[in-house]
Amino acid sequence: MFDPAQLAALSAVLRTGSFERAAQMLHVTQSAISQRVRQLEEQVGTSLVIRSQPCRATDAGDRLFRHAEEVRLLEQGARRDLGLGSKDEAESDGWPTLRLAVNADSLATWFVPAMARVDSVLFDLVIDDQDHSAEWLRRGDVRAAISGSAKPVQGCDCRQLGALRYLATASPAFVNQWFGADGVTPRQLARAPVITFNAKDRLQSRWAEQVLNVSATGPSHWLPSSHAFVDAACAGLGWGMNPEPLAAAALADGRLRELIAGQPLDVPLYWHVSRSVAGALKPLTDAVVRAAAAVLHPIV
Repeated sequence: MFDPAQLAALSAVLRTGSFERAAQMLHVTQSAISQRVRQLEEQVGTSLVIRSQPCRATDAGDRLFRHAEEVRLLEQGARRDLGLGSKDEAESDGWPTLRLAVNADSLATWFVPAMARVDSVLFDLVIDDQDHSAEWLRRGDVRAAISGSAKPVQGCDCRQLGALRYLATASPAFVNQWFGADGVTPRQLARAPVITFNAKDRLQSRWAEQVLNVSATGPSHWLPSSHAFVDAACAGLGWGMNPEPLAAAALADGRLRELIAGQPLDVPLYWHVSRSVAGALKPLTDAVVRAAAAVLHPIV
């Protein structure tokens, strides 16, 4: 059995990045924090904290940190289910930290309102492509994830959320320059500059395959920001697949045009949550489903 006070000390050090701030968080002396972490390290037989600026977890320390946060989350859920409320509701430094994997476009369009509906939880988000986010769950690095896969990760439940609609868009001037004479053809698509989020982003090539039955696109700008993606397209930097909710205003006022009208790319999204904390995460699951329903399209 791990000592709760020692686990709390480890969590505070890794949350704040220093033993001094951890002591302030837990209202104890810095020497008490050091002693508790050292005792925990002696119990497990290995170092848990890399004492740098800021302090970082070793692999063992990261595993114990996730265990401590999961225990705190389960305790909070049990108190809620028993009608006791959370003993930590008034103290944000006592809230559990919940680590989730979320794709950048969901975060930019609909996921934040879901987070805002959940009380007494601190969020630690890992941003990754929807086709790769489930790997974080498989490794046990997160407790839940937004994924493009309908296949449940082992030990997890999977719930359908809906499809985030993407539109192939560019500025009117860009469309006229690169596609004005012959329209959007495979040859022109292979020449026109394209905007790509990162090396995992295949949305542009998926749209080209769906619409023109080709996968080749032109030379790419690399731009890992959902909002800057829209700004870059409006500025005429290139064409790219922008989420409909982010591109709607620019399409309405003429700053953006679809390359081919009526040819969206719908990307299905699913909520995967570890069964070990599924009950404790029910408020978040409910909030995620509700927020997704307000923005996402039905999966067909």
